[in-house]
Amino acid sequence: MLLKENPILKGFYPDPSVCRVGEDYYLVNSSFSYFPGVPVFHSRDLAHWEQVGNILERPGQIRLEGGEISRGIFAPVLRWHNGIFYMITTNIDQGGNFIMTSKTPEGPWSNPYYLENEAEGIDPSLFFDDDGTCYYVGTRPNKAGVKYNGDWEIWIQELNVEKMQLVGESRKIWKGAMNHAVWPEGPHLYKTGGYYYLIHAEGGTGMEHSITAARSRSLKDNFEGCPANPIFTHRHLGRNYPVTCAGHGDLFDDGKGNWYMVMLATRMCKGCSSMGRETFLAKVEWEEGWPVINPGIGKLEDRVELPGEACRFPKEETEDDIIHFHRDDLEPSLISIYGRDETMYSLKEHPGCLRLFANKAHPGEKKRFSYIGVRQKGYRFEASTGMEFNPDTEGAGAGFLLYQNHENYLKAEVRKEKQERYFYVIQNIKGEETILSREPIENEMTEIIVRAEEQNAAVFTQVNGRRKQAVSNIDLRPYTTEYAGGFVGCTMGVFASSYGKEEKDYADFSWISVINH
Repeated sequence: MLLKENPILKGFYPDPSVCRVGEDYYLVNSSFSYFPGVPVFHSRDLAHWEQVGNILERPGQIRLEGGEISRGIFAPVLRWHNGIFYMITTNIDQGGNFIMTSKTPEGPWSNPYYLENEAEGIDPSLFFDDDGTCYYVGTRPNKAGVKYNGDWEIWIQELNVEKMQLVGESRKIWKGAMNHAVWPEGPHLYKTGGYYYLIHAEGGTGMEHSITAARSRSLKDNFEGCPANPIFTHRHLGRNYPVTCAGHGDLFDDGKGNWYMVMLATRMCKGCSSMGRETFLAKVEWEEGWPVINPGIGKLEDRVELPGEACRFPKEETEDDIIHFHRDDLEPSLISIYGRDETMYSLKEHPGCLRLFANKAHPGEKKRFSYIGVRQKGYRFEASTGMEFNPDTEGAGAGFLLYQNHENYLKAEVRKEKQERYFYVIQNIKGEETILSREPIENEMTEIIVRAEEQNAAVFTQVNGRRKQAVSNIDLRPYTTEYAGGFVGCTMGVFASSYGKEEKDYADFSWISVINH
């Protein structure tokens, strides 16, 4: 037997969807305005996971720039049929719902097939029936007229996967389990035991989030709700429970009679969430034709007991990120905002280092800026980077960034001012910048260290082996979902900016390290 600690993917990995092919499990998550988008994970035992790539990885595949960081790619779903992997998702502001295909989960993936105006709403999913017919299932505003905020419905329509077109008529199949239900979303269809099952989220993505179920003998008939709806939620556990907002589940089996569900939930610290929604795993049993999640427990477990033997990978997802730059390409876990290409970075100019070019944009703008980072995965960590930076441009800066959105972030950077170099620690809260520390720094080689303890942080520099504290007692709560809004968790990494000046400077980074305690 194996024991797997929840969450199974730590950090900002929301809206999980799982597809099993034989003994292999593949999982994808929402990526919103981060690039590359829609990370793909692989496991053979549900305990150990490796990232095998990203579906949206080519600069021309997707348009993201200009929106809020919590816009972009919503709720991807991964399915497999007749040797082809299908991923369907929503680009919420720039194109709507689209499908991509690949023969392998690692890719290469096709360019997006946009379903355009016929595929109304968000959160699309695919279901392949026994005869091979493919159905689109999604959520949209109530076609009879929206009577209140969140008055949406779940609908179905046949999809021609050869032409990537919806065919026939769409039909509402469910309005939500609760009376005056809000935001019935994230729908998935399954077939087992002679029934079609609909599993979906309800109640919004906050404290009232939940999972509900309905079923029907035929896709042409009305669905009936599970008498136990909602079949899973943490809403009754209160705001002080350490894990909240559980919902948005995807159901699957292991082919050996065992059933599971992945879902999102949020780990809290001092009433706030820095990592946003993460991926959790729960066991499922069937009682009287309905799924029961974690029977006898009724909430997410800290550890899940799994059958079978461990299947390990050379590079597994762990709580820590220690990244050096000796490869010819970037690690798949590294992300940027809106997009990136070789005008932003190089791994060749200074072998063994990541070179970031200081472009005009900066973290406070809704523009692509020079940033490469990782997801925050815990509340107690030490993050560091080693940087060489000697700019010619007055005001140019480079360093370490803790990023929630373009109005809420913490940066520790070296800046050029009147031929001198200064180390700044700057907080930006709701768009208002405050300098927490400003000190001269002479050496071109600088190590920047950020140490966090729950929602409190300190920033240090280290030059020639001597560590110096720049500032302490930084409140990190402004960089949480509760203060900043949106759907994403924090990321952290390295950046460079000329702050609107001509682009000619660069910074070389030797590593990005985040060790959680």
